[in-house]
Amino acid sequence: KSLLLINSGMAPMKKYFLGLEEPPNKRVTTCQKCIRTPDIERVGITARHGTFFEMLGNFSFGDYFKVDATKWAWEFLTEVLEIPADRLWISIYEEDDEAFDVWTKIHGIPAERIVRLGKEDNFWEHGTGPCGPCSEIYFDRGAHIGCGRPECAVGCDCDRFMEIWNLVFSQFDSDGQGNYAEMEMKNIDTGMGLERLACVMQGVGNLFEVDTVQNIMKHIMEISGVQYHNDEKNDISLHVITDHIRSTTFMISDGIIPSNEGRGYVLRRLLRRAARHGKLLGIEGLFLSEVAKTVINENRTAYPELVENEEYIVKVIHAEEERFAKTINSGMEMLKELLENCENNTLSGDDAFKLYDTYGFPIDLTRELCAEKGISIDEEKFTELLTEQKVRARTARKDVSGWDTNEIDLSNIGETEFKGYFEKKTAASIQAIVSGGELVETLEEGDSATVILSATSFYGESGGQVGDTGLIVDGDNVFTVSDVKKDNAGHFLHIGTMTKGSMSVGSVVSAEIDALRRHRIMSNHSACHLLQYALRSVLGSHVHQSGSYYDDHRCRFDFSHFSAMTAEEIAKVEAMVNEMILADWDVVVEELPIAEAKNKGAMALFGEKYGDVVRVVTMGDDCVEFCGGTHVAKTGQLGVFKIIGEASVAAGVRRIEAATGMGVLELLREAEGQLSACAKELKLENKSEVPNKVASVVKDLKEKERTIEALNAKIAGGQV
Repeated sequence: KSLLLINSGMAPMKKYFLGLEEPPNKRVTTCQKCIRTPDIERVGITARHGTFFEMLGNFSFGDYFKVDATKWAWEFLTEVLEIPADRLWISIYEEDDEAFDVWTKIHGIPAERIVRLGKEDNFWEHGTGPCGPCSEIYFDRGAHIGCGRPECAVGCDCDRFMEIWNLVFSQFDSDGQGNYAEMEMKNIDTGMGLERLACVMQGVGNLFEVDTVQNIMKHIMEISGVQYHNDEKNDISLHVITDHIRSTTFMISDGIIPSNEGRGYVLRRLLRRAARHGKLLGIEGLFLSEVAKTVINENRTAYPELVENEEYIVKVIHAEEERFAKTINSGMEMLKELLENCENNTLSGDDAFKLYDTYGFPIDLTRELCAEKGISIDEEKFTELLTEQKVRARTARKDVSGWDTNEIDLSNIGETEFKGYFEKKTAASIQAIVSGGELVETLEEGDSATVILSATSFYGESGGQVGDTGLIVDGDNVFTVSDVKKDNAGHFLHIGTMTKGSMSVGSVVSAEIDALRRHRIMSNHSACHLLQYALRSVLGSHVHQSGSYYDDHRCRFDFSHFSAMTAEEIAKVEAMVNEMILADWDVVVEELPIAEAKNKGAMALFGEKYGDVVRVVTMGDDCVEFCGGTHVAKTGQLGVFKIIGEASVAAGVRRIEAATGMGVLELLREAEGQLSACAKELKLENKSEVPNKVASVVKDLKEKERTIEALNAKIAGGQV
């Protein structure tokens, strides 16, 4: 769950190795798409580094172990693929005598072809939990490929010995303190890079010369006019573009869009790095989206979803490259000037931050360009400025009562039980009161405070839905709630003012929400579920929720899409939502095991973490989403749905604002009022005459402008 991107064949299997879930079978074989970016600067320079690769793997969960895993690996390489055994070498963990005996005594591998390496190379361990030694199988590409040193052998950093298969024997349980207990249920985790294997089978020098990958590079050569192996720097750029366009094409197809954080930032960085290397090859225009078509064509059989998503992939890449073209031109000019004038071969942190903050110039690109010229960056100052910016931009944690939830110890206060799915009025006791930045026992009339109850019907702001408003009542004593939030400890924070009388900790009260306001909020929330379903139907399955906001007036829905919606698309979406409202579907809310919810087709918020049991909201047959918010009972209760506007909020992210029910009526009244004001200004009795009158006025103005231009021309010519 903590991974931005799947970076190994084992990553999706980790939950099985840790015993968190039951594997679908004790024996599993996979081909896993992987993205790995820590060595991004080495891509294109070495024969073995790339950000995108396909990892072949076979796994055993308490079934076969060391003897069978090694036997089948050797059989596959030497008998099925017919790789000469005298070209293969094996490394083992230096203390794994069992593996040495298996390879030599059972499989008959000569001892001199087995190399013992240390823990750093041949022992897989990540903190605590399952771990163990591994055996790696290497292919000897020949002495002419290597570094030429007499001591060159398996484990050398040169390109002679290429690791093609890693067999991990997960047999110990580590406590993280250097203690290893033998596990009763031993596991096997293997990984073999498809591209590296293809290099061996096709007898080529690097992964960029593998047939399907080479065709991508040939397309880049056609566009740029450069030839392979004519210039080392050009070769590096060809490699970088080839690798990065493979990665980005698959990432976009899998639902990632360019952004400034997380997965989206990795995607943006790869695309922009590829675009920059295109400029180094002399490519002036936009070209990456065209090369992406070749990536799609080369992988269409194994990954047909690329063909299905081709239009979307191409448009996203084109839009991002176009955006970067504007950034890089201004940024490059400024950076060039700064590098010419920098002191002590160091670019100041202030200048690096200005490039990043003002010109949108990626710091990674600044680092790369500086490194090429032997110039360092004052990273400490840059980080300081970036941190200051984040502090300024960060949403303050302080609530309207003026206190920080991290400053007051609420650990002795139990969680608030939420009853608001079914109750509008809930009996509860006051657990705590915070006023003036500290815990207090009593509230007097006029005091502003935050009240924590044992139970509540008030919804706390979360998932885009605003908090409820209403009253907390104890006889004639009234606390007016203006907002409700939740902290990480499960407390509902009722924010407001003591409007009548007084209250104390321990008082038994009635928590009563504003039911009419809640209904309008629920309507707008439910409408956004229907909206997402309609957007995916009209625009495509690439649409995913990127953000949302629901209050009692309007709803706002942010979603992934590469371009502005047309008027026709907006009309289709609006009509579809209203058809679903008129269908008056039941809104079914249920709690399900997460696996069952996923099998049901429930839409999840991308990147969100969920527990074993999730709340699922279903409207009709196919509109199914994970959701913890409140909803209407039937879609017909929304009344009507109206899209107010559609606009861009970030690269690849669009926003729709809309209203339902009484909110639409308010919009109509507002529009009618504006139309009446226009009619009055134009001295018209009938509002329906406004369009014709406006057209007439515009026509008259244009004629007068032409007359004025003609008179000005005569004056300039001295004819008047």
